[in-house]
Amino acid sequence: MEFHLLPIFTFLSLALVASHASLSPEAYWKSVLPNTPMPKAVRDILHPEWIEDKSTSVAVGKGGVNVAAGKGKPAGGGGGASGGTNVGVGKGGVSVNTGPKGKGKGKGKRVYVGVGKGPSPFVYNYAATEDQLHDNPNVALFFTEKDLSTVKRTMTLHFTKTTNAASFLPRQVAESIPFSSSKLPEILNHFSVKPDSMEAAIIKQTIKECEEPGIKGEDKYCATSLESMVDFSTTKLGKNVEALSTDVEKEETPMQEYSIVGVKKMGSEKSSVVCHKQNYAYAVFYCHKTDTTKAYLVSLVGADGTKAKAVAVCHTDTSAWNPKHLAFQVLKVKPGTVPVCHFLPEDHIVWVAN
Repeated sequence: MEFHLLPIFTFLSLALVASHASLSPEAYWKSVLPNTPMPKAVRDILHPEWIEDKSTSVAVGKGGVNVAAGKGKPAGGGGGASGGTNVGVGKGGVSVNTGPKGKGKGKGKRVYVGVGKGPSPFVYNYAATEDQLHDNPNVALFFTEKDLSTVKRTMTLHFTKTTNAASFLPRQVAESIPFSSSKLPEILNHFSVKPDSMEAAIIKQTIKECEEPGIKGEDKYCATSLESMVDFSTTKLGKNVEALSTDVEKEETPMQEYSIVGVKKMGSEKSSVVCHKQNYAYAVFYCHKTDTTKAYLVSLVGADGTKAKAVAVCHTDTSAWNPKHLAFQVLKVKPGTVPVCHFLPEDHIVWVAN
């Protein structure tokens, strides 16, 4: 499914004009974070005109700004689960095939966790739906922190690529476009989206999740530009930060067993900012900061030799989460009992203080 291209590219044209009048998103990053390398997840969704090294740029949408809702139903997955683990926006995701219960090394307590429909698994005050508990090729794997302590442990993963690479707009352009449920008719008109369409349902859900209050101890913010994401993250963590994203060396990989060959704790404390790419007409990130989150960089090697550096986020206090959240139903644990972890899709970003 595609948003109509004419209004999208009209905004991109305005954005290019605006970039000449002010710092481009990449230049802004370098001015604020001169010692922080830009992760691949960010570079992949910069418009080619704003990238100094053109060889690494990715074209906008490769022919369109697609929003895949799946099976003909509106997707309810703003909240950052966009990308491979939600409704097919952005670049990347991680899906997990766990096999029959009790069979296969490292699989005994794993099940498919479908997140293609229903609430985002990265919005912790939402209860899971029945659809999310059924087998689904687009899934997010939840596990416990102790699972990372076993080197050579295997997990059957499928790192996927999605079709939409919605790009960042410069801040002054993004801020000129309404982003509020009270302005929904105006937003739909901006993008030539019919009010009763799946695109409209997706836009409405994304904005709704952005506007809802966070859970206790969560400081949340939806960044509609790279500049605003940088500002939010550095305000919360300072400018001595590292930005990380999952990176797989091959563009296309099969579903296969990956062995954990190394685990590295990232950041100097438990505070971090995690930004999940939303399903929207341009790049929007649902960012949230908590003081009970640990980040790990997990080195994986697939059965076919594929190497991956996967970012895992572990939540040490889940007492404020919805008791019916997807993680608890998958792991068969109760809120606040054990640290709950999950891998981040390739188009999501975690910020940690050095």
